[in-house]
Amino acid sequence: MSKGIKDQVAVIGMGCTKFGERWDCSLDDLMIEAVKECCQDSGIDLKDIEAFWFGTFSSSTTGALPFSMGLKTQYKPVTRVENMCATGSDCFRNACYAVASGAYDLVMAIGAEKLKDCGYSGLETPMVHSDRTTPEPTAPARFALLAPAYANKYGLDMKHLKEIMGKIAWKNHFNGALNPKAQYQAEVPLEVILKSPMVAYPLGIYDCSGVADGAACAIICRAEDAYKYTKNPMFVKGMSIAAGPGWGERHQDYDYTTAWETYYAAQAAYKEAGIRNPREEISLAEVHDCFTITELVIYEDLLFSPRGQAWKDVENGFFELKGGLPVNPDGGLKSFGHPIGATGLRMLYECYLQFKGEAGARQVENPRLALTHNLGGQPAYCVVSVCIVGKELG
Repeated sequence: MSKGIKDQVAVIGMGCTKFGERWDCSLDDLMIEAVKECCQDSGIDLKDIEAFWFGTFSSSTTGALPFSMGLKTQYKPVTRVENMCATGSDCFRNACYAVASGAYDLVMAIGAEKLKDCGYSGLETPMVHSDRTTPEPTAPARFALLAPAYANKYGLDMKHLKEIMGKIAWKNHFNGALNPKAQYQAEVPLEVILKSPMVAYPLGIYDCSGVADGAACAIICRAEDAYKYTKNPMFVKGMSIAAGPGWGERHQDYDYTTAWETYYAAQAAYKEAGIRNPREEISLAEVHDCFTITELVIYEDLLFSPRGQAWKDVENGFFELKGGLPVNPDGGLKSFGHPIGATGLRMLYECYLQFKGEAGARQVENPRLALTHNLGGQPAYCVVSVCIVGKELG
């Protein structure tokens, strides 16, 4: 168990592009757009940043290209980070640890991805080592396995579960319609969601997140220095990364109703942050809704809902904007798409706006603690990031 860096570092500025099919922008353009907002927000000149952590999945092979050339960072250290769909969050984590270590005073974490230009309809996933004896289904097909497993274990009719999944999509599109930086900014009626064309049963089009371009970034300093720069810093309370050993598909007792990596990452982050009852203590959460059924299972893995009960919380509106624990108030992956390197930092950007009271029509009342969650891989074996941030020290 990591000793952690609770309340040792703070975010003093953030920036985020509009996500979407940014055909008119290069990767450099996206990074400049995010960095410009971040520097204006913090009042810090880019030349005063001492080191950079650059998160990208498939848009670059080194830290130097394209980041240092695009941003003209003038011989500063740049470290490229890649950790599947947790890339943006892990980029942020590494930058925070560098400041906590005392190595730097001011650093930047930036995540960026340009997916639409590749011509691929999903993520550009490099082939992993395989002896070709195991199946290689698509991501929708793998995550679709969660739905019948969940329904069977907890006694739900599949039609009923499909309606629960549809309500999750409806919630996230409702929130995204309030967000000018979302890729999709329109509410979608539940009946349209439920009738959408099938991708991998029971996942229809509206059960799946989209593909997008985007960038987001954060400037980080020591907590004791934060109020020198801003009246509204965001303090890091707990961070964890859990990488799975591939246990799931190799054991008959794995039942496809959980991603154990989410559970273990959350437990470590909660311990570091001193959280004992996340359902009551967390003010808002941004979770990895790559598919609607994934979000449902995440509720239980993060202990927001008891096992087998999350579907009831969805029915009761507990995770909606005005509910007891708003989840994905910015619209989530459903409304933003998923430019891998940027997503984790985009989630933190929403927490930052919420703490500052600048989230507009989707503002959560008096938020104190927020959680972000990313899942990369598949339910049976994946890497998961959980980060907890707060509005105040202590």
